[in-house]
This record gives sequence, structure tokens and C-alpha cells, in this order.
Amino acid sequence: MSLSEQEQVRRAAMQEMIRLGIDPYPAEGYPVNVSTTEILEQFKPGKDGFADITIAGRLMSKRIMGKASFANLKDDHGQIQLYVNRDEICPEEDKTLYNTVFKKLLDIGDIIGVKGYVFTTQVGEISIHVKELKVLSKSLRPLPVVKTDAEGKVHDAFTDPEQRYRQRYVDLIVNPGVRETFVQRSRLIQSMRDFLIGKGYLEVETPVLQPLYGGAAARPFKTHHNTLDTTLYLRIANELYLKRLIVGGYYGVFEFAKDFRNEGMDRFHNPEFTQMELYVAYKDYYWMMELVEEMVEKIALDLHGTTKVQVGEQTIDFKRPWKRFTMYEAIAEFTGIDIGDMDEAALIDTCKKLEVPFDKTMGKGKLIDEIFGEKCEPHLIDPVFITDYPVEMSPLAKKHRQKEGLVERFEAICNGKELCNAFSELNDPIDQRQRFESQLELGERGDEEAMVLDEDFLRALEYGMPPTAGLGIGIDRLAMIMTNQPSIQEVLFFPQMRPEV
Repeated sequence: MSLSEQEQVRRAAMQEMIRLGIDPYPAEGYPVNVSTTEILEQFKPGKDGFADITIAGRLMSKRIMGKASFANLKDDHGQIQLYVNRDEICPEEDKTLYNTVFKKLLDIGDIIGVKGYVFTTQVGEISIHVKELKVLSKSLRPLPVVKTDAEGKVHDAFTDPEQRYRQRYVDLIVNPGVRETFVQRSRLIQSMRDFLIGKGYLEVETPVLQPLYGGAAARPFKTHHNTLDTTLYLRIANELYLKRLIVGGYYGVFEFAKDFRNEGMDRFHNPEFTQMELYVAYKDYYWMMELVEEMVEKIALDLHGTTKVQVGEQTIDFKRPWKRFTMYEAIAEFTGIDIGDMDEAALIDTCKKLEVPFDKTMGKGKLIDEIFGEKCEPHLIDPVFITDYPVEMSPLAKKHRQKEGLVERFEAICNGKELCNAFSELNDPIDQRQRFESQLELGERGDEEAMVLDEDFLRALEYGMPPTAGLGIGIDRLAMIMTNQPSIQEVLFFPQMRPEV
């Protein structure tokens, strides 16, 4: 490995510390008793408090001024100024810790611990008067230093997306806004979890490695289990296992699941993503629409204190109730074409007329889905429920109680993209088998996303599953909206990347 000049200097500094008897990576912990935020928010000059603090973090700047210096320390909450006096941290005759270690061997990015007391400088800045200083971890690579000139222009910023996603650890250190995005994502999940547990539903875990993949129309990742000598798949959804639990007698179950789909990548898709799926017995898709409205409205309030969320140039309002359109109504609204009675041939002609891409593997359901995705979704900014999908598009949803050829399904669309998908779940094992068989026919035509036939799931249904409402909501896409991020990579700590060359 070839080292840059700066990396060589840092390694030499590390070796010099060792020669001086200072361990650059000590084993013992450090007794931190305060954070930068606590100090900056709670310290009051002239009052007792913060007279004996211990804090640790990264050294982000140094300003050497003879026998005394200033520095900035960054912990996982923020930054604070340090005042370092040579005779304070080196009370004995040996001034090596200040003259050599602090002034010459410590670099930006090194992790240190300090003890001291809090005071306010003559210019009014809350700072820590350092009494003790300890090296906790030597940084062998230089951080990108973001500089702002007198005109407010930023220089040397760590902004290249590929670098940021590959080196998220650096991104989090030097770009404070990135940290806040992930704090908000965590709060989003906690808000949703609290909401569902408060409703009395049970959080569960189901297999990630599955002998059959199901619950969605997607291409799976495939692997092999050596001991069992069998092919397994990373789950594309957890739907069929959660429904087994409803068969088993649970009233309501949900899971925050890592799912995997071996498909394309763009700013809305990552091969590994997070989904929350919920199934509640004795409910239907009308009930589920109301629950989704209530839950997402609560999340917006928990994160922002308002139902109005800024997303790009749009202000999206999640206040209940949301608008509702059937899929056919939405297509008619945005294309002027009624596709309700069209067969496959007529839909192909419509795709040609509307310049919607299609191929010979697509059945009626996929053709309709393509028309909707191309011509309707981009116009749906405020949250809206699209309901009553063609039966061909929804092999796991119950047939509509009133409308022939449709199923009781809805998707919530927001900011031009699907946010969630929900059904009155199909619980008729005979109908379910026929739907699976229709999917097998699509697979034979070349549809790589067609579902497979799951005999064990059919067996479970034959024991009887109560009327059930089911929901899958994409956590990553919801996080994009709630944190005003333009791509899914911005809300994933470690998005999938091509191998470095």
C-alpha cells in the first residue's frame, strides 16, 4: 500500500508517541460524563455546575499561541472550544505533553479525552479549560477539511456522492447534516414502532433465508446451504410468513424487515432495503387506509411538529384525510383514456399510443402498471390512495366485493412514488392456488418477477385464515420524504456500490 505524504507524517507521529511512552490506542475506557450539547445548552456563567467535566471526541482544529492554545473538540453531539494551557496540563517540569505531543504530534481527526471545567472566554464563547489531556486514538488518515472563505463559499468539501457513500464514516464526521438525517430516520422508525405497539400488535421476526421466495413480484438473490444441500433465497418480502402467524392465531403482527431484490439500482431503489409489514385479522383495506393516514400523520408530527413537510420545492401535507382515486380513474384523469374494459391487445395498442415502454413478457396487469407508472405517478405529489387494482396485478389480494376483475388493494403515492402497498388479503386457498398458477404461466412467458407456487403457504390457508388486512410500507422512501432527501442512498448508511477498482 502506497502512503501519501500526510499519511507518512501521521505514522511517524504515532511512532514518536510510542517512543515517548504514550500509547496511541490505550485499552482502557474513558469516563465521559457530559456531552457538548449539555454544556452549550445548560452552562450559565457565574453559577455552579460543569466544574469537573470529562469529555472525549475528535480534535477538529488547533490554534497554537505559545504557552496556551485553543482547539475544537467534536463529540457525537456537536463541537466545543478547548483552552489548553501548557502549565495546566503539564504541572511538572516535563512539558513534553504540550510542547511535543499537543503542538506537534496531535493531528486533526485524532481522538482525545480531556478533563477540566467550563468557562466563558472574553469574547463570550463557552469553552472548556483543560486540566488533563489524554490521547485515545491516533488518526492515520487526514480528514477532508471543509473551509469557508470570507464570501461564504465552501472549499474542499466532502461532497462527491460516490466518496460519501463509500466512506460514510468520513461523511458523518465532516458533514453534520448527514448525521441528523439518520437521527431522523431512527426517530421515524421508533415513532412507527410505538404507534403499532400502542395498537396492541406484536412485533415478530421471520426468516431472511427462505426455501421459496414470495410475497412480491421481484427477482431474488439465490444462495446455497451446504449442510442441507439446498438452494435458498434472500427474502423479497415477509408477507407469506406473517400470514402464517395470522393463521396460527395472532390478531396483529408486524415486522421491520430487511428485504432483498436482485434488480436495478437508481435513486429510488437499492438491492437491500427496509420494509415494515403489518397484518391485522378481521380488518379490510378500507380500515387499513385509515390506519396508514393516522400513522404517517403521527410520524410527521413527531419528527417536525407539523403535518406539513418540505420535500424539494414542494410542501407536502400529511394531514388526514387523504384523497382517493381508483387506478382506472387515475389513468383516465391523466391520459384521457378509459382502460376499464380493455384486453391485453388493446392495452398494448394504448401503450404504443401513449409511448409507454413494454415488452412481450408483460401480461395485462403489468401493462396497466406501466401505464399508471409512466403517466400518473409523477403527478401525484400530496399523499393519495390509489385503489382497486386489476386482479392480474395482485395475486395475493382478495377479489373486490363489488367490482368484477378487480381486487381490494391500495397503494399510497406521495411525491410521485409508491409509499406503501396494502390489501384485503386473499384467504381463499382455492383462489390463491389459481392465482399462483397464473403466475407460473407468466414465468413461462419470461417474466422473471412472476411469483412461485408455495405449497406450504397454501396448506396454511387450508387450515383457515380469518379476513385480514395487510400492509407493506417502504421505510427508506418514507425516510427520503421525511428528511427531504433526493435519493435512497442518502438515507442508507451503506448503500450498495460497485466494487472499487
